[in-house]
This record gives sequence, C-alpha cells and structure tokens, in this order.
Amino acid sequence: MYATIRRYEGVDQNRTSELTGKVNETLVPQLSKLPGFAGYYLIEAGNGVFSSLGLFETVEQSEESTKVAATWIRDEKFETVLPNAPKITSGKVVAHKNEVAVA
Repeated sequence: MYATIRRYEGVDQNRTSELTGKVNETLVPQLSKLPGFAGYYLIEAGNGVFSSLGLFETVEQSEESTKVAATWIRDEKFETVLPNAPKITSGKVVAHKNEVAVA
C-alpha cells in the first residue's frame, strides 16, 4: 500500500466549510473511482492548514491521485481557497493497523 500526504498552507479560513463540502461531494467520489483506492482523509489542522491522506495499492495509483486532486482544484476554481501548492510526501506504507473508524 502507498500513501500520499498533501499539506496545504494559507487556506482561506472564510471558505473552509465550502472547501470541505466540495471535497466530500466531488473530490472523494472521483478519488474512490480510481483503481487501487484504499482510503482518503482530510484533516483540518487550524490556522489555515489542511492535510489530506490518500491510500492506494501502487505508487502509480497514488501519483495519479495527486493529478486528480490538482485538476479538481482547477475545475472547482479553488485556486484562491488553496493559494499555495501543497507540500507532498508519498511512499510505501511500512506499518499499519486498522481499527474501527471514529467519526
């Protein structure tokens, strides 16, 4: 399994509800249709910082998810909401354990 973490800084704090709503409505369905999709999480860290975690079976699938996310930002015209390119960390998951998800 491969993970991609994207850290977005300088997020427009007046539009975080709009952003999270659109992520759930349109981005998550797009990502979940990609081959190898294993999960997606969006984290609001506060102070204009959001991070996302995407999980896929292969490195190629994980890289494709980054392209999908970038296209989604353009398509949704969120360049002003997410004005800075994300800092991306990706690689092979070398340890994990799944528990019951907490909402």
